[in-house]
Amino acid sequence: MRQTESLRGAGTGRSRTVAGCTLLVIALGAGVAGCGADDNPLSAEPYDAAEQISFNGSVDEGRTADPDRPLEVVAEDSDGRITDVTAVDASGRYVAGELAADGSRWHSTSPLAANARYTVRVSTENEDGRPGRKVLSFTTGKPTTTQRLAVTFGPEAGTYGVGQPLTAELNVPVRDRAQRAVVERALKVDSTPAVSGTWHWVDDKKLHYRPEDYWPAHATVRVHSTLEGIKINDRLRGGASAPLTIAIGDRVIAVADAAAHRLTVHKNGEEIKQIPVTTGKPGFETRNGVKVVLGKERFVRMRSSTVGIAEGSAESYDLNVEFATRVTWSGEYVHAAPWSVGSQGYANVSHGCVGMSTENAEWFFGTVRAGDLVEVVNSNGSTMEPFGNGFGDWNLTWQKWREGSALVDGAQGDPRTGERARLRPQPV
Repeated sequence: MRQTESLRGAGTGRSRTVAGCTLLVIALGAGVAGCGADDNPLSAEPYDAAEQISFNGSVDEGRTADPDRPLEVVAEDSDGRITDVTAVDASGRYVAGELAADGSRWHSTSPLAANARYTVRVSTENEDGRPGRKVLSFTTGKPTTTQRLAVTFGPEAGTYGVGQPLTAELNVPVRDRAQRAVVERALKVDSTPAVSGTWHWVDDKKLHYRPEDYWPAHATVRVHSTLEGIKINDRLRGGASAPLTIAIGDRVIAVADAAAHRLTVHKNGEEIKQIPVTTGKPGFETRNGVKVVLGKERFVRMRSSTVGIAEGSAESYDLNVEFATRVTWSGEYVHAAPWSVGSQGYANVSHGCVGMSTENAEWFFGTVRAGDLVEVVNSNGSTMEPFGNGFGDWNLTWQKWREGSALVDGAQGDPRTGERARLRPQPV
């Protein structure tokens, strides 16, 4: 059997003479009732061979079908052959299905939506290879389940850097892998220019989406859900969800070299500035790895107690900081540090942030936006965690990222292993 969304071009070759074709359309569980070509709603004749086709089925005009039962099309006459079946609802959602290699049967493989109107188009061929085609419309009933799965997409609409992942927050946890596949298949992402990517299940209620590499500069990214009315399990169906469109700005990537005490900023493939910096000192080393800018704060109060340093200790601090660009939720920033200007470019003396002069921090603050990238290299710190402390998504290899999808077999993913290649000026 073969599976396709619309099953167009399912093949027309045949080794024996075809004398006729009688089709049975069985949809979603009502009793089968016979009807002839004259009284069946499919009796229109769009092709010359149409008079050779008759439909019997439970999805007559005016009858409501059970959305929890599969849709099936059968060629009852052994001399008949189905060549193509498409089923689509009024909102444009196609039903995936499988067609037998001999053209004798087609059945749906993706769930149908409740309270939806479907149009089914079935094509056949006669003994001379001439095509026949019939069209059937039916409506599915209201869902028997009452709980609805809603999806909230993020970030908010706006313009972001090339490293910004998409997020999908579910209002109900989904743990079963097959049910996750139903959900994930309905979360559609399109970009202009087009790039391919994959959803990754962070936990039972949250997914992130990213391409293999960063988004193209100046792209437009759209995400929406086609889950509404779709059965996920016996107690849960998809609900309505608002779509989201975001814009991608310039390709801005900053690389902070902790060993060289220097931050280099690249924009659209060109180096635009080098800044002397200081990073985390021993015991407070800055995390290595790729981080996504989360936001910017013109003034922020930084207190050591918020990161586990006891007040009154030799390492305690309480500072009002300017031009703070946040890269982790735990308090790592790129910010102005006028108190350490003498060490910037020479030594690492901070408690984990990337510090620079007020002038340089103001420039950096005005240059970057949420979604831009800051990568720290050559630090003795641990690697930025993928989730839970900001967006560390890019620290997973593409193979590992794909393994977090319910639709991708991890063994068939990208065979590359190891940590993601560190950024260097030449490929930026």
